[in-house]
Amino acid sequence: MSRRDEGIPQGRVRRTAPIAALTARTAGEAVVVALRRKATGTEDPDFHARSAERYAELLGRSKGALMKAGQLLSFTALGPTVPSEFATAYQSALSRLRADVPPMPEALVRPVLEQELGRRTEAAFAQFDWTPLAAASIGQVHAGRLLDGRRVAVKVQYPGVADAIRADLRNTELLATFMSLLAGLSPRRVSLDVRGVADELGERIMEELDYRTEAAYQAEFAGYYAGHPFINVPTVITELSGECVLTQELAEGRSWEEALQANVECRNRWGEVLCRFVYGSQSRYGVFHADPHPGNYLFHDDGSITALDFGCVKRMSREQLDQVYAILRAELAGDEYGTWRASVDAGFYAADGPVTPREVYEYWHDGDEMYWGEQPFTVTPEYAATAIEQRYSPTGPSGHAYRNSTAPGELATLVRIDTGLVSLLGALRATNDWKSMIAETIRGAEPTTELGRREAEFLAGREPAGRV
Repeated sequence: MSRRDEGIPQGRVRRTAPIAALTARTAGEAVVVALRRKATGTEDPDFHARSAERYAELLGRSKGALMKAGQLLSFTALGPTVPSEFATAYQSALSRLRADVPPMPEALVRPVLEQELGRRTEAAFAQFDWTPLAAASIGQVHAGRLLDGRRVAVKVQYPGVADAIRADLRNTELLATFMSLLAGLSPRRVSLDVRGVADELGERIMEELDYRTEAAYQAEFAGYYAGHPFINVPTVITELSGECVLTQELAEGRSWEEALQANVECRNRWGEVLCRFVYGSQSRYGVFHADPHPGNYLFHDDGSITALDFGCVKRMSREQLDQVYAILRAELAGDEYGTWRASVDAGFYAADGPVTPREVYEYWHDGDEMYWGEQPFTVTPEYAATAIEQRYSPTGPSGHAYRNSTAPGELATLVRIDTGLVSLLGALRATNDWKSMIAETIRGAEPTTELGRREAEFLAGREPAGRV
């Protein structure tokens, strides 16, 4: 069966033309909306609702890199691009890209599965459910049972999707056009670094195509968190995994959408666990889950989480981490010159560049209120959007510092992860003593929360293998 029959549009023109057409259409409507807004002083909710639905529908049909990019953007606070009162419309429409993907039938799943495993499905599994548990941009997940009785989740990649994504990323206009569409959604005419954002998305997407790499990363994390009191990583079944198939122990729990409806105590605990997972992995092991996407976690009633999908993982040396932590220590201490000096040493800014020490300090400090403000601090969607605007908007309060940053790629990735985390915490409306948690990470302070003390007990006496 050809990729054309499998429903993944091929060819540069076929891939780019629909996005370009929608970009032009949306931009035209945005002009009209802007004129009306100028005349009436109010936004047009229908414009945002129409744009969000068209956007999600087109990306859902496109699959490949376009759909993955839409998923990556679906959970983030949209900052200055969309008026905050309409951001929910876009996030709701784009969230369907995580949940409502048309499933791949058995006729397509079986050949991929059996070619990867080198045997018939019935010889590898005692039971295999051909109706997927979940379907996404690159593959879909099926439940199964091993011959020894263990329940497993089996991720199978769509046939042809890797080729489609590689072609998308070679098509330099495609993701740039996609980002132009995002810019066109805003009647406020916010300018974006279209090429820069497209390059970053492309880099992250490419990392997820080989499930063997993901399996190795997941096994590493599973070793670090084996027996952890509130962070779970499913065990990989290596002998039933390959380039396009990944088999792991089945994990069950609340989805992100269900977690958002939970009581405030649960949401606060999950927020703390997410924070400890992201920063603890960095500080102890120099490795971190680089895609803090809400679909990559399951949430449990005891306050624990299960982390899934290790297709995008980053490593940092101790030297790099120390450089970043030096910036954080200085800006949280209110040390303007120290923040600038540490940022220069880390490669974020040139010593003789156009950005002043004050601008550098404000760039870091003003977006980190959750770590220096009065505690306990509640992270809201509004706060998340403001923090992201502070760090990432070329026309925002720190636009000059953002535009003139010279950050190395590895460190820029770390900031993107922080942005993803604050978006998750904002959606949960999580309240906690974030100041004490960051102090544990950057200064080695003693934990002050119940979960922090439980984690310290778990870590006491463990072998430091894998630490940077």
